Amino acid sequence: MFTRFLHRLFTRVLPAHGAAALAIAFVFSASPVSAKPTFEVAQPVPLYSYFATGDVNAVVTAPSALPTPSFVLMGGGPDVDQAFRWLIQRAGIRPGTGGRFVVIRATGTEAYNPYIYYSDETLSTSSTIVELWVGGASLGLTSVETLVIPSIKAANSEAVNAILAKANVVFIAGGDQSHYIRFWKGTALEQTLNALMKKNVPVGGTSAGLAVLGQFDYSALYKSATSELAMQDPYYKDITFDPTPLSLQGGFLAPPALANLIFDSHFDSRDRMGRFITFISRIVAPTAAPGGTFGCAGGVLPASSSGNTTARGIGIGVETALLVQGNGSGNPVTAKRVSNPSTTTESAVYFVRPSVPPSVCRPRTPLTVSTVEVRKLADPNTVFNLSDWTGVPLYKHMDVTSGTLLPAYWY
Repeated sequence: MFTRFLHRLFTRVLPAHGAAALAIAFVFSASPVSAKPTFEVAQPVPLYSYFATGDVNAVVTAPSALPTPSFVLMGGGPDVDQAFRWLIQRAGIRPGTGGRFVVIRATGTEAYNPYIYYSDETLSTSSTIVELWVGGASLGLTSVETLVIPSIKAANSEAVNAILAKANVVFIAGGDQSHYIRFWKGTALEQTLNALMKKNVPVGGTSAGLAVLGQFDYSALYKSATSELAMQDPYYKDITFDPTPLSLQGGFLAPPALANLIFDSHFDSRDRMGRFITFISRIVAPTAAPGGTFGCAGGVLPASSSGNTTARGIGIGVETALLVQGNGSGNPVTAKRVSNPSTTTESAVYFVRPSVPPSVCRPRTPLTVSTVEVRKLADPNTVFNLSDWTGVPLYKHMDVTSGTLLPAYWY
């Protein structure tokens, strides 16, 4: 079973680097030198790939529109079973209603399909659900479908968008978020996703899929930024954002329930606090004050320890998910953390907000920003208020001083 789990983990989350890109493959024979070489023509590379588990033709009576939004923000690594079940339940799917769960990705396989649909490794649809399986069929799902959408052309495909438009739940897999920005932004696929979100169809994402759900996205168009290099130069080439230049409009997806936020995944396991504080600092707008101008050139939001339109972000550990839900007009957007019972990591969520603008934020110059508020959520019972940033006590004040994170040990 452990071997099956590792296989599912790697095929669900990791990108399929090195996939063949040529439509024709030449295979030379081992015949004598005087013979003419032969070649075989490979099958054309498909525009997109589509995989389905269950019955895609089943009648679905689950609601196609819902009164409030729901989002799963997952930090990567092993998937959180309970988070997938929550998405299904928030979609109004129950035994007998049917429902379609659609996974979208730019690379990878259909490995999510059996994990979400079945209840155990025997591919049972029993109501007894084993850990590391979601048991979607027993909860009312009639199909789990995966679309691998590796190009702008595929994202504009009528067939792709027709499948996606029927989804009762959407999940954006891990991989490389630069593919999602390069291939999906500005396409029919983005329009279909926005139409679904306007109907409050539940949406989730993990790792790269998480990265593209904020109002501001770390787009990772080049190499993955490190904390050390980010703090030494907050404008170095691997720090790329969507939208570019930073703006309050024009970002990919940018659901209103997640306004003013940027996300980061694999948070403590990859020591990402330094780069994340740098990302959020870059969002802070320049402000004239006694002693000079503070903030970062190109920033668009204020830094403050109060208010709901300030620069802020959420860093999520591996094997962790934040369940975000709207609660009706006039009520706050709230969030709870879940993880797998067998997790061996702390699996925490960090809410990060600069209380004052950076005092030094220039290209090729180490960053200095003080009194960054960090709140840490590591239990399943506390409810965090995303609207007014309350519900979890202050964990630490952190500083970056001349490119050095203090305290260095923040976990």
